[in-house]
Amino acid sequence: MYERHRRWSADGTWERILQAVQAEADSQGCIDWSMVSVDSTSCRAHQHAAGAPRRTPRIPKRRSTPRQHRPDEGLGRSRGGLTSKIHLAGEGGRRPLAFLITPGQWGDSPQLVPVLERIRIKRPGVGHPRTRPDHVGGDKAYSSRRNRCYLRRRQIKHTIPEPKDQRANRRRRGSRGGRPAGFDKEMYKRRNEVERTINRLKHSRAVATRYDKRAYVFHGTVTIASIRLWLRP
Repeated sequence: MYERHRRWSADGTWERILQAVQAEADSQGCIDWSMVSVDSTSCRAHQHAAGAPRRTPRIPKRRSTPRQHRPDEGLGRSRGGLTSKIHLAGEGGRRPLAFLITPGQWGDSPQLVPVLERIRIKRPGVGHPRTRPDHVGGDKAYSSRRNRCYLRRRQIKHTIPEPKDQRANRRRRGSRGGRPAGFDKEMYKRRNEVERTINRLKHSRAVATRYDKRAYVFHGTVTIASIRLWLRP
């Protein structure tokens, strides 16, 4: 069973299953695109998850490297010791649309664009997959000029609070500091949806604590937990 899980994690089979389930849900109008929130969570790595050699593992011959292979194996040191971090974009129905695995000490703000770029929900028949939500929400950690410019360029409305230091710096620069960032308090209340999505995802013990040495295998484990959330009525 584990060998099959490892193979399917390496060749992207679990990802294709998740994409198929998401596409089916979207065709039935079961995805809430009105608000997609981004957040992250740290997962403590078990002692057996450490110590994997930093080299490309052996996998099926049809691929030279796994789809989600990371040279750093997605492990980093933080206050809690060895940890991995899951950066996740969740829709209003409290289900994950896309996620990214990084070492635990990596910051949240630089991962907003890569996570949103992973949202690709196929449409029935012929057509481009949907990649753009109506609205994106995030906490202060995602407030940066780069992220706001990216969202404006893609014409995505967003609700991200501006930290005091950024607000003070903008005011100090006067007209060169730009306009104040818009903020919708009512929309921001919905940010708890992604927190509840993460809570449901970490009901899986293998997600809450990382036991897999390889990053691509742990990515497959999180994908399976995501599939289970999408299949729940």
